[in-house]
Formats: sequence, C-alpha cells, structure tokens
Amino acid sequence: MFVVGDGRPCLWVSAGTPGEQGPIAREGAVEVILPDTHRLRRGSGSRTVWARVEVWGPEYACFPIPAGPSPSAVFPQAPAQPRRPAISAERCLETYLVEINEVPLLSPEEERGLGKRIHQGDSAAREHLIRANLRLVVSIAKQYNERGLALQDLIAEGNVGLLKAVEKFDPEMGCRFSTYGTWWIKQSIRRALTSTVRSVRVPSYMSEIISKWRMVSSELTYQLGRPPTIEEVAQEIGVPTDNWPILKRTIHSSSLHPQVSLDVLVGDYDSAGNSKELDPEETLQHADMLARLGELLNVIDERESKILRLRYGLEDEDGQSMTLKEIAGHVGVTRERVRQIEQEALRKLYGVMGAD
Repeated sequence: MFVVGDGRPCLWVSAGTPGEQGPIAREGAVEVILPDTHRLRRGSGSRTVWARVEVWGPEYACFPIPAGPSPSAVFPQAPAQPRRPAISAERCLETYLVEINEVPLLSPEEERGLGKRIHQGDSAAREHLIRANLRLVVSIAKQYNERGLALQDLIAEGNVGLLKAVEKFDPEMGCRFSTYGTWWIKQSIRRALTSTVRSVRVPSYMSEIISKWRMVSSELTYQLGRPPTIEEVAQEIGVPTDNWPILKRTIHSSSLHPQVSLDVLVGDYDSAGNSKELDPEETLQHADMLARLGELLNVIDERESKILRLRYGLEDEDGQSMTLKEIAGHVGVTRERVRQIEQEALRKLYGVMGAD
C-alpha cells in the first residue's frame, strides 16, 4: 500500500512478466496493464512523479509515485510518541492514602445502620462501610511492615479481610465494626505472611506424616473429648521421641489454617510429665496465640467475654481458672446460666474462626 497526495490509500503495483500489451504488474489477484508509453523511467536515481495505469478498461487513473530507492520510502514513519514517565509504587501509595483520608469516620449509629442495610442487600451501604474503614486496614498493615511483604501488599491482603468482615458483620452483636474487622484484617495479613515468607520446603515423606497426623488427631479428639497433645498424636502414629521437636516445628510452619481452640490457646504445650520451660520460639508462639484470643474476645458481647476470661484463667495473672459456681457468684447469675453463656460465647468464637 501507499498513500496518494490527497490521503487516499492505493495498492503498490510491482512489475511482472511482460505481456503482449506491455509489462503486467500483479498485486494479489489483481492484474493491471502498464502501457509501454507510460512505463516508469529511471533517471538520476529518481523516479517519475506519476504513471498512468490501465485497469482492463478505458478508465485511467493517476498514481503519484514518490521518489525514493524502495517502496519503504512511500510509508512515512509516524512521529514517536513521548513516553509518559512511570509512576512509582510510592507515588501510588501516597495518592491512595490521600484519597482514603477524605472519607469521614462513622459513628456507632451509622455503623449499625449500614450493617442492617447490608444484610438487606444494599450495595451502596456495603461500599460506604468499606471505604470508611480503609484507613483501619492501613493502620494494621503498618504493624506488619518489614516482615517479608511490601506495605502495598500488606494493605491489599488486609483489604481482603476487610471485605470478609463487612459481609459477616452483625450490628446486633454490640461491638464496633473496627473491633470486629480488626480480627479479619489481621488474620488475612498473617496468612499472607505465612504463605509468602515460609521458605522451608517440606519433604514428601514429612508431608505424608502430616497428613496422617491430621487424621489421627481428629480421631483422638473424638475419643478423648478434647484436642490431643502433640506427644499423644506422635505416640499414636509411631514417631520416635527424638523426632518430636522437629515434628513440632514442621507442623507449625506447614499449617496455614490451624484449628484453634481455647484449650490449646491457654493450655500447656508440653505433656503433664514434662516440666521443662517453653523455648523462646514456643514462647513467642504462645504469646501470639493469646493475643489472637484477646482479639477474638473483643468481638463478642462484653459479658460473654468476661465469663470466658474467668473460665479459662485469662483474668488472673497466675492463669487460674474459675469454676462455674465461682463465676456465678462473681457476675451475679446462676451456675446454669453461666454454663449457657459460656456455650453461646464459644459457639460465636468458633463461628468466627471457622467461617473463613
């Protein structure tokens, strides 16, 4: 193709084998006649400015042919567009922070109203509650900075948790959305860190042990009526005692979705016959679990939280738990009512943990 002076596109015609009426030029399936009297002539390295072409009939057309050594000269190169400067990730983050800071915070009454509208399927209320809490995600994400993920990635993962919290928020629970959403946001960020930062590859034989571990653990939980200790499961599947420390670390590092229970969170990690103190790694894990439990207890009703703290020794510095009768005298209700509140509170906690 080439373009004539007035901008009309035309076919580029290349010379072919001479025929009876003159050289025949072909372009695809189109044949045209170039009369001898109007053939292209070369002179001083340039071409004639036009040629008359007969297309199997009396009609004639004038095709301007620009001077130049090759057909490529016919196609003028479009001027290069200046490249727009790349926008840095830091610049994007700054813009994002400015935008979310423009959204006003919500009052408790506004949160409850939006929560009720969300349960009725109001997408505008859902969007409003999300945008009003994006700053909460950034605040929490900064607490996990420099742990293996960039701040932008931490914010993105936290936003995933925020979306879950918005979908599951019950305005009748009696707590602020920021308190409820914090649990989901932190859990989403922690799981992303665990999945991304973990660099130790678990061997195939250890994966088989972990698979058997989970199956045996479920069976023992049913038989014992409580979550089994690591030692009990290890004995059941025949793991040598010397390998227990390695197995503990492997299970902890490979478990992205651990089953959490209050007994495990506040109980001893070692068997009853082992009186050694927790090593630093286990101490940090235990502290982290207690912190997560504290966040969970902030999600439920204040009285339910109080009863669970007393029941599992979280109110006492020495970790001493109280009986149902003692709690009943402390909070001013019957023993049976304390038991009912405890069961209802546990049901709520397990619902929050298992809904993910």
